[in-house]
Amino acid sequence: MQRSVCNVLTASLKSTLRYNPRILGTLQSRLYSSTEDADIVVIGSGPGGYVAAIKAAQLGMKTVCVEKNPTLGGTCLNVGCIPSKALLNNSHFYHMAHTGDLTERGIEVGNVSLNLDKLMGQKTKAVTSLTGGIAQLFKKNKVNLVKGHGKITGPNQVTVAKEDGSSEVVNTKNILIATGSEVTPFPGIEIDEETIVSSTGALSLKQVPQRLIVIGAGVIGLELGSVWSRLGSSVTAIEFLPSIGGAGIDAEVAKSLQKILTKQGLNFKLGTKVTAAQKEGSIVKVNIEDGKDSSKTEVLECDVLLVCVGRRPFTEGLGLDEMGIAKDQKGRIPVNSHFQTVVPSIYAIGDCIHGPMLAHKAEDEGVACVEGIQGGPVHIDYNCVPSVIYTHPEVGWVGKTEEDLKNEGISYKVGKFPFMANSRAKTNAETDGFVKVLSDKATDRILGTHIIGPGAGELINEAVLGQEYGASSEDIARVCHAHPTCSEALREANMAAYCGKPINF
Repeated sequence: MQRSVCNVLTASLKSTLRYNPRILGTLQSRLYSSTEDADIVVIGSGPGGYVAAIKAAQLGMKTVCVEKNPTLGGTCLNVGCIPSKALLNNSHFYHMAHTGDLTERGIEVGNVSLNLDKLMGQKTKAVTSLTGGIAQLFKKNKVNLVKGHGKITGPNQVTVAKEDGSSEVVNTKNILIATGSEVTPFPGIEIDEETIVSSTGALSLKQVPQRLIVIGAGVIGLELGSVWSRLGSSVTAIEFLPSIGGAGIDAEVAKSLQKILTKQGLNFKLGTKVTAAQKEGSIVKVNIEDGKDSSKTEVLECDVLLVCVGRRPFTEGLGLDEMGIAKDQKGRIPVNSHFQTVVPSIYAIGDCIHGPMLAHKAEDEGVACVEGIQGGPVHIDYNCVPSVIYTHPEVGWVGKTEEDLKNEGISYKVGKFPFMANSRAKTNAETDGFVKVLSDKATDRILGTHIIGPGAGELINEAVLGQEYGASSEDIARVCHAHPTCSEALREANMAAYCGKPINF
């Protein structure tokens, strides 16, 4: 009875207050306070969801997290970031031994063979350890986990459908949607996760395919293509765009990466469109055509076809329509600067809202969102969110590309330094790549940093820190860096941007 009265009053408040999010949200919380089971319900336990749930609990909020999958961690921990990095790391070791790279370093290893089951076992062990770790963190921080599919059935209510057919209703002051994303399907190509696979199936192939075709040469395509190429597969990546690496990568870096990966054995067909694919026995035939001239066609054959043309927000079945929350043309949930939807008590973060689909972006949004609910400041500079491609060498970048700056009419300086001139890279025999720093021509403020080379995924974080706090290229150039380290290449590139003259090149 009391909840019915609250719903009526809420509807009235929306009209009389002209839907002012701040005032309405406060009054809603007070109206429902006497019947709440929780302060916040987080739907989804991926990087955004589980981090938000833990942070909310640490801030003193009574927290419930709803998860439909058997294990915690979402796509990232189960079938994304974590298992792919395990395979990338171990396939690199195998590749070094199998190709004679270790022999050139004076390490005689004898007969080298691949035990794919053990390789996959190590991946599974890493995943199990990390997903189990989240469960322990939930217990330690007193986050109440409810298993099942969560649907929003009111501005302050989530109904959880459980596997046994029962349901549980959780009343709450706030709801946070952190449902992540799912694989984008390719029209006309049916995924069976055995012969025609998504990124999920590509992480668990039972044998190394003799020929692998990858549709898409973005981050996922390059990483998984690299894994299976190192393990012995002949890999061809087909990309509709004229370059590899996906959105945000600097054109010069992309060109360099393509040359390096081609030397490693990957084949690329750029500016090429896939029109169809069909299984014929144990073979998959892929129809392609030139992106500019559709009369130029070809049929390629492979043992396994990997479809990785991107991901899309997972926003179906959440009760959004019933709540009056309209999605945008890409299926994302529109939110304001505090991550609020048009219903002030309902928030959303991560892959299901605007911005890059990155685990660390979702994590930061989760923390900022719950801090904002508690009255704290909400700030994320999306220009300071880094991206990494975990090939070998790695690629890492943050901020603007040269193409961005040219399009925006910003005058800039370029500082570059090759790893072939870096002492640590030379001693490690890993000299491919370079560091490129872009700074404002008038103020010297760092606008973007792009790294292709050893440890780029680690090195980029120094650039992120500098850019977040408004550093100039001179600031980084004048900071003492340990010798010999690959980080000295970052310092020298900043020195080149600042005064045009690095020391060691």
